Amino acid sequence: MNNDKNFIAQNIRAQYTAKEITELDELRALDAKAKRPANVFAYVFGSISAIVMGSGMSLVMTDIGATIGIANAMVPGIVVGVIGMAMALLTYPIYKKMLAERKAKHAKEIIALSEKIMNK
Repeated sequence: MNNDKNFIAQNIRAQYTAKEITELDELRALDAKAKRPANVFAYVFGSISAIVMGSGMSLVMTDIGATIGIANAMVPGIVVGVIGMAMALLTYPIYKKMLAERKAKHAKEIIALSEKIMNK
C-alpha cells in the first residue's frame, strides 16, 4: 500500500520537475525535424488528392451533376477523377524527394551527434 502511494507521488512529482534534455533527446528532435515537413506534405496532399478523386467518382456515379447544373456529368467526372488519381500517384515520389532533400540538409548534424552518442 505504501509502495503504491510512493509510486503515484513520484509520477505526479515527475510531471512538475524540470526534465533534463539529453543528447539522445536532441537527436530524436533533429530526426523529427528532418522528417516532419515531408510527412505533413504527404498526409495533406494525399488527402486532397483522395477528395478530388472521390469528387470525380461522385459526379460519375450519382446525380450530383444534375443538381449543380451539369447536363452530362460523365466526362467532367472522369476528368476530375483522373486528375485526383494523378495527384495521388505523384504524392509518393514527391514525398521521397522532399525527404531525401531534408535528410541531406540535416545529415551532418545528425551524424555528428550520433557519433558523439555512440562513442561515449
